[in-house]
Amino acid sequence: MTHKMTREFRAGRGTCFAIFTLTLLVLGLQTAYGKDKLAKDLEKIDRNATVDVIVQFKQTPTEAQDQKVKSKGGMDRASLDLIKGKAYSLPVSALRELADDRDVAWISPDRPVKLMMDRTVPAMAADIAKKYGYVGKDVGVTVLDSGVSEPAYLGGRVSYKESLVPYAVADIYGHGTHIAGTIAGTGKDSHNQYRGIAPEAKIINLKVLGDDGVGNDSSVIAGIQKAIELKTKYKIRVINLSLGRPVLESYTQDPLCQAVEAAWKAGIVVVVAAGNEGRNNSLGNQGYATITSPGNDPYVITVGAMKTMATANRGDDLIASYSSKGPTLLDHIAKPDIVAPGNRTVAVSTKGVSLLEKQFQSNMVGAAYFRMSGTSMATPVVSGAVALLLQKYPSLTPDQVKARLMKTATKSFPATSTAVDPATGQTYTSNYDLFTVGAGYLDIWGALNNTDVAVGSAL
Repeated sequence: MTHKMTREFRAGRGTCFAIFTLTLLVLGLQTAYGKDKLAKDLEKIDRNATVDVIVQFKQTPTEAQDQKVKSKGGMDRASLDLIKGKAYSLPVSALRELADDRDVAWISPDRPVKLMMDRTVPAMAADIAKKYGYVGKDVGVTVLDSGVSEPAYLGGRVSYKESLVPYAVADIYGHGTHIAGTIAGTGKDSHNQYRGIAPEAKIINLKVLGDDGVGNDSSVIAGIQKAIELKTKYKIRVINLSLGRPVLESYTQDPLCQAVEAAWKAGIVVVVAAGNEGRNNSLGNQGYATITSPGNDPYVITVGAMKTMATANRGDDLIASYSSKGPTLLDHIAKPDIVAPGNRTVAVSTKGVSLLEKQFQSNMVGAAYFRMSGTSMATPVVSGAVALLLQKYPSLTPDQVKARLMKTATKSFPATSTAVDPATGQTYTSNYDLFTVGAGYLDIWGALNNTDVAVGSAL
């Protein structure tokens, strides 16, 4: 075992992992029965306010149930049949009475979301896979993000596009295009240096975040619902979610988690970023228990971020100190499931996106690419790997894909490593335990050459 020190890209500026934020005021919602169905963050909102909520019912809501909510002053915002729910705007004063309704399973805020965020392909052996014809051909990968623009270096990879938020479908922010490029970029204009992991995969662009990189639970759930609807027509086998928010209830109640489970059970592999809170010591836990939702769900593949150390050799790669660690809050599930390169990842850009104008101009790589860091960037590496695996073994179930990636992941790590934040000079120490690196470091070639077929559920 060795002890290594490195300076890593500052997570605060170079990271675009989606983080939900809430402005909470004051309220006391009493009654034992109703309170059991109300998310805790609803208990603090001003009683005189109107709040956007997601109501999950025990069964798909009927018109009569919908009218009950409207009779309490509720305004219908979106149908979320995937989770037997609906999104409403509702007076806070009506929440207690609604929670007492026997048909209601859970009420939570429609929480806002914004995004979490060169040597990746050779380090993952994706270049070797390409030589053998494994390029993700005919595999549909849905990118739920800020949209995907289609520069020439995405080579017509976008098969379908739709905005599920009140913005044009093009990616004005820049994050979604970077994600799509990591999955399926052609490498044009870089002599294949910045080619995606699965350059012939088909991208399904479902825009669920606005032009500022912010959305809500309901828009993400609507995107997942749409991906399931389009699954057969566009051969969708993978959903990439480079976003998340703090865990505020058990995954068994969380509407985001219920949605990703529905996709998983529909036969779609869901790959989710772990979060970028690995340096967060606000609770005195050294960054442990910081996995974000829906990465806290036991079904999905939750991805932490590694640093390639600017080499194609995997042997010197280290964990990014900002990568969120398990176990999950409340449910205490072992996460992340796997780690992959995510620090200073180079992928395609388009001119004029707000990320470049505001903070990333110095991270441009030529005219066509830019560099970003975070578990957001590690997630599409795994999504691309899943596309390669499903091209070779199309009959694999999501559970079998997850098991194979975790089993073949490499387990050789140092005992600890340290990283220095170049802006503050603060040193962070990482331990390479189960809750930091999960089952290990993604090994695409190992997964492609494994023939084990797991029996059972990822749960």
